[in-house]
Parts: sequence; structure tokens; C-alpha cells
Amino acid sequence: MVLSFGPSCNPGSCSPAMEASEWPEDVSASCSEGYYPVSQGEVFNGRYQVIQNLGCGYFSTVWLCQDMGKKRCVAVKVPKGGENFAEAALDEVVLLRCVNSKRRKDQAGDHVIRLLDDFKMIGENGFHVCLVFELLGPSLQSLLSGPGAQGLPLPFVKQVTRQVLQGLHFLHKECRIIHADIKPENILLYVTEESLKTLLHNTVTSSEGAKLQRPDDMAALLDGCNLMKMGVRIADLGSACWTYKSFSRKIQTQPYRALEVLLGLDYGTPADIWSTACLAFELATGERLFEPQAGRYFSRDDDHVARIIELLGRIPPQAAFFWKQASGFFSRKSALLRLSRISSYDLYHLLTDKYRWPQHQAAPFTNFLLPMLEYAPARRAPAERCLQHPWFST
Repeated sequence: MVLSFGPSCNPGSCSPAMEASEWPEDVSASCSEGYYPVSQGEVFNGRYQVIQNLGCGYFSTVWLCQDMGKKRCVAVKVPKGGENFAEAALDEVVLLRCVNSKRRKDQAGDHVIRLLDDFKMIGENGFHVCLVFELLGPSLQSLLSGPGAQGLPLPFVKQVTRQVLQGLHFLHKECRIIHADIKPENILLYVTEESLKTLLHNTVTSSEGAKLQRPDDMAALLDGCNLMKMGVRIADLGSACWTYKSFSRKIQTQPYRALEVLLGLDYGTPADIWSTACLAFELATGERLFEPQAGRYFSRDDDHVARIIELLGRIPPQAAFFWKQASGFFSRKSALLRLSRISSYDLYHLLTDKYRWPQHQAAPFTNFLLPMLEYAPARRAPAERCLQHPWFST
């Protein structure tokens, strides 16, 4: 159990992290359309008593609840009502049940969130398919958005990246699942030291339903010494799909979106690897690898493809010719249609020149990231190969 210090609302779907700042006074007022109206003290499904709101997103709200049966705190995700939202929530339940069924005693799947229960409620907006999760947090985003954040300590970046790749290897190979939305907000921390677990549990249970504050002893969780005592779990499978059956043509949050997804081509597990490379870079530098912006004569996607080419080099003409048939980005000469002036810089010199990394750190990190950013998905390094890279031992 960990308390999160990030914002209480975000525009995407919600992860079961505890958010402890600026709680919405009335979630039904701020996120009314399609949501289930929740009251403090209400009991879901005869078992989960609502303590307070953890967050709200476009698809759902998340609530800190007391599991009265097992005497523990949990996070209950309540998606919007209606046929489309209920169908999406049922898909997520099926995916998470698959994850649970594939877990083994050898810790396979330890870095993917656990679904504890699911149930249905009916309200003024129709059926709500609710999901009960272990309580986790904060997200990596809350660490990156701290005052003066310029990236996280490199040993911690390696630890987090390794665990994310272990979680993806489990999802890809054991479960045949594409996560489809790897980003800092969807990677949640958990405490691995028993004394810290006890501290946090006592803080939650002593609040007796009052709004949680941000005590100084919890801020200590975020210092460099204690970061290495934390692990991470991949959360929010609300956008996930099967490797053999996609649910949506366009996946992933824009800055972490793989090239093949941007171009509207078929995608698979390599799309998650691309996002993980973007995640690792952001954790290490404090800034996104790609931050595309729309212009007067070009779209955000146009700019995104251009920034990728600037960093990774020219797309091979044969590939660009093939992609031209399936996308509207390229001309007959394999050039971008709406952006003609493209500068060039490589990842290594970006690290050494802009971020002032020493050569002995920039070179192995570059060598680690580039195979994860291969243009052709079939050539992109899978999670298992990434885990064997010498960067983790440098």
C-alpha cells in the first residue's frame, strides 16, 4: 500500500493509485455525465465501503474503499454506465482474469497489477461493471512532476525499466496481451519494505474516513534512499487487447505512440517496446523523447513522424514506399508531404549535448534504446532481449 501525491484527476482512464492532493469535493458535479453517483460511506456490493475519491478520468472514477470482509484498503474503479462503457469494462475484466490465471509461484506477473474482484451495479446511467484492485501508487508521473525534477537517479531508472520489461514479457508471452498504453501515469510504485508498509497502513486507517494529508514522514518515501526500496507494477489495462485481436485501430498516448500506430499500420507487442523506450528516456532525463505539436499547415501526427525521423534517421525508401500505400504521410519521393525542412540529430549527442551526460553513461543508454526504436516492428528488440542488455549492469 502506498500513498500517491499526484493530481486527483486526469484526462485519461484512471489507475488504482491513491491520490492525496486536491480531492474533488463533489465528483458527481465535476465528472457528472455517465458516472455513477457515489457518496462517502456508501457500501458497494455489500462489501466495499467508500472512504474517499482517488481520481476521475474520462472513462471512470476510482475510490478508496475499505474491504469489510478482508479488513484491508482497496481501490475500486467504477467506469461510466451504458452499453459501450460496460462492454469495454468487461473486456478489461477478461484480460485481467487472464493475467491472474497465468501468475505462477516463481513471481511471473509480479510486475502487473492484480485484479481482486469485479461486480456490477445499476444506476441512473445504466449498468456499471466495477473492478477491485490492490491499492497502489504513486505513479511514476508524480515523481517526474515534482519541483525541479530533472530525471530520476539512474540506478532507479534501471530498476524500473527492468521491472516494466519483465511485466511486458509476461503480458506478451504468457498472456498474449498488448498493453497499448505504457506511460509514466500507468506505472505504479509499491513499497517493498515491511516497515514502510506498516507506516502507510497506519496512516490510512487512522484517518477514519477524513481526507488524507501529505505528512512529512510520507514525503521521505520520495527521497533517493527510499526509491530503491520500491518496485513497480504495470496498471490500467483499459486500452489493452489480445495479440491476435485488437479492439482499436489507434492506441497509445501520443508522445509514446509507436511509428506503425502513427501511420495507421498493423501493430503488435513491439508497440509496447517503443513506448517503454520513450518511458525510460523520460525517467532518465525528466523530459519526453517526443513532444509533437500541431502547426498551421500540419497536424500533430505529422510533427510526430518528423521528430522521429530527425532523431532516428531517414526511413528506408522501400519501407516509406510501402507505408505510402497505407498512410497519408509520404510523397512519391519518400519525403514527408507536409513538412519539408527536417533537421537531424542523434540520440547519443542529444544526451551529451543537451542533457550533459558523460560519455560513459550516454553510450550504453543509447545502445539500449535504439534497438527498442527500430522502424520495422519485426526488427524491434522484444522484452526478453532488452532484459539481457548490458546497460542494466553498467
